[in-house]
Amino acid sequence: MAKKIQPTCLDTYFSSFEESLASTHMQRRALSNYRFQLRRFGRVLEAHGVEPTSLTLEIADRLARQVPFDRMNAVRIPNLVRRFVLHLISIGVAIPPPVSAAQIAKDTLLDDLEGFLLGQRGLSPSSVYHVKRYAVRFLDHRFGETVPDPSSIRHQDIVAFLEHIQKGKSLSMARTPASHLRCFFQYLFARGLTVTNLSSTVPKVHRIQNNRLPRYLPPTDIEAILEWVRRESSYGVRDYAMFLLMARLGLRVPEVMAIEIDDIDWRAGELLVRGKGKRRDRLPLPEDVGAAISAYLRDARPSTVTRVLFVRSYAPYLGFKDSRIVSKILARACAALKIEMPARYLGSHVLRHSLATRMVRSGVALHEVGDVLRHKSRATTMIYAKLDIANLRSVAQPWPAGEAKQ
Repeated sequence: MAKKIQPTCLDTYFSSFEESLASTHMQRRALSNYRFQLRRFGRVLEAHGVEPTSLTLEIADRLARQVPFDRMNAVRIPNLVRRFVLHLISIGVAIPPPVSAAQIAKDTLLDDLEGFLLGQRGLSPSSVYHVKRYAVRFLDHRFGETVPDPSSIRHQDIVAFLEHIQKGKSLSMARTPASHLRCFFQYLFARGLTVTNLSSTVPKVHRIQNNRLPRYLPPTDIEAILEWVRRESSYGVRDYAMFLLMARLGLRVPEVMAIEIDDIDWRAGELLVRGKGKRRDRLPLPEDVGAAISAYLRDARPSTVTRVLFVRSYAPYLGFKDSRIVSKILARACAALKIEMPARYLGSHVLRHSLATRMVRSGVALHEVGDVLRHKSRATTMIYAKLDIANLRSVAQPWPAGEAKQ
């Protein structure tokens, strides 16, 4: 006899919550698991005598961490509970968080910053996200809970903030926050919120020129990784197509993640690549890459409304949030094949370096290598000039079958 499900104080709101998730095309199994986990949270609420109408985000987060841990459950309870409570706030059930005048001022400033970076500077959403992230950290460090006054910012404030976030970190890590802060201060000056352009006062970090050779893997290791991904990866058809794009065309992981179905011109045999800085390039589609993508579309890609080519293997079937999945697959492949990476934290970029190195070894001119890798500056390609081409030509390895030599 089936065990009867005991309802909780949250059951009333499950239907509206699932309707709010309709656009994500979640499977019924996933929604059923959500209900099960939220009922576990509901029993914790009842044990503490907390009604849904008295819930706040802080209370929900504290009580969600009291839900017993389930090793077999892939859903993170605090994240699910926060999403559910935000839904309750949106329909007027739970208590919305109080918003101070300082927070309203910060949100208004950050919204205008986003519009400025997207509309006038033409930055990508990813770059805008990072600029806003460091802008928030700077405003919190400089003004705390008070209303921010950009006109009162001084050079000393910028230096103090950079020293604060760089404690315990290497100097090379300081270039990223400094670059994003310059964008923020350029915005403040353009909007007339500061008298001077404070971006010029952000300390510059000296970049030490590295004389090491490009870090790469030999062709035999690259082909072994591709074969392992095709046969052993959990979702080999999809993963093999992604890795081929990086190994044959030198695409960066974000560029692979950004490919849409309409970007492939099957008749012309071309692929539209959305590169860094909103750059658009058309590259020839090698035969083996096209065959791998075709097999994925025909046999392995789930039914979904998104036009993104590579999607997750679980509902909602959307594009990947970041590039971690590729790094994890590459790490598993190297561990299984006992392949040692030429450097730590190199990740999937080793495929791009390996392609360029193989081209140089095959006698391809540096400017042609730069065209294939779509380098904005020729100086970026000069790292491969360090290879002793005269000595390496004798050991050049043939290009794999089906690979179009660029």
